Amino acid sequence: MNTTTGTSKTASAANTTSLASSKTIKQIGETVWKNRTVKINAELFTLTYGSIVSQLCQDYQRDFKKVNDQLFSMGYNIGIRLIEDFLARTAIPRCDNFVTTSEVISKCAFKIFLNITPHVTNWSNTKNSFSLIFDENPLSDFVELPMDASKELWYSNILCGVLKGALEMVQLDCEVYFVSDVLRGNTQTELRVKLNKVLKDEMPAGED
Repeated sequence: MNTTTGTSKTASAANTTSLASSKTIKQIGETVWKNRTVKINAELFTLTYGSIVSQLCQDYQRDFKKVNDQLFSMGYNIGIRLIEDFLARTAIPRCDNFVTTSEVISKCAFKIFLNITPHVTNWSNTKNSFSLIFDENPLSDFVELPMDASKELWYSNILCGVLKGALEMVQLDCEVYFVSDVLRGNTQTELRVKLNKVLKDEMPAGED
C-alpha cells in the first residue's frame, strides 16, 4: 500500500483535453497506480518515515511546533518537484474549478503516490475550502504517539507541505493543515485545504 517514484510516462491523449467526470479522474488514478508506479514495501516506507519524525523530535529536543514546521517544509520542497512527475504521468489538464481540483487530489494524486483515496467533504458555502477524511494513512501505520507528542505533534504534517507546494506550482495559493488525527485521540483524521487566491502566471521580463 505504498508509494513511489519512477520514470514518468504520459497518459492517453484522450485524457489531455478534459476531465469529463469524477469517474474519469478515478480511472486515471487507478491506471497510473497499476501501470506506471514503482511499488515499494509498505512497512519499509512507514518505518522509514517514522525514523525521520523520530530524528526530528530528537534534533529539536521535542519542540513539536518546530517538528511540525520542519515536516511541512520538507513536504513543500517535495511538492514543488512532485507536481511535474504527477502531470507527466497523468496528462491531466488545468482544472476548471476547485471542486475538480479536490477530486484530482483525492482520487488521482493520493491514489498514485499512497494508494489511498481520502473522502472529499465539508465544503464551505463559497466552495473555496474542503476537507479530506482519511480512513487509512500509510504514514501512521504501526504508530502510537507518546503522551506529550499526542497533544502537539501533527505526525503526517509532511502531507500538508506536499499539497501546499504542488498546488502553488499550478497557481493555487492554499492553506493546508490538519484539523484532527486519530493518533492524537480524535475520531478521524481530517486535513483541510482552503484556497486563498489564484496566482497569476508570471510573465517573462520584457514580454508584453
